[in-house]
Amino acid sequence: MNRAGKGSFSRSFFANMLLITNNPDVRDAFTDKHGITLRFIEGSYRDVLVAARDLIHSGSKLLTHPLMGSLKPNETPYRSVALAVMEGPMDMDSLMLIERSIETFDKFAAVTRPDRGVNTPERMLADFRLIDLSLISSALDH
Repeated sequence: MNRAGKGSFSRSFFANMLLITNNPDVRDAFTDKHGITLRFIEGSYRDVLVAARDLIHSGSKLLTHPLMGSLKPNETPYRSVALAVMEGPMDMDSLMLIERSIETFDKFAAVTRPDRGVNTPERMLADFRLIDLSLISSALDH
């Protein structure tokens, strides 16, 4: 279900959607799909959240939860977030949600994991990319 509680987004809705991701698998899957605009972030999970927050400051609204899924922020390096791109007054619900998400990320990032970061095996990174792709695809009914 999308944020509005409806089943899936209409094709015309995608014209106003921006998908922000640092996941190369999401980038590859959504490039030139249904008119969705994609912004690929060469950076961290937190960088994706900050990019979303910056757009919310100018009026865009969250369409997907920034912390969706059961993986904690210190467990996966990948994140994808969908927003409705618009200008106007700030959506306070979106702002509060993204700010809390960044705070939660920072809290979990302070807990180091010896099996993550530069030590994460490629097979595990591939699994994390697939999980993020599955979550965002399901959220957008893609």
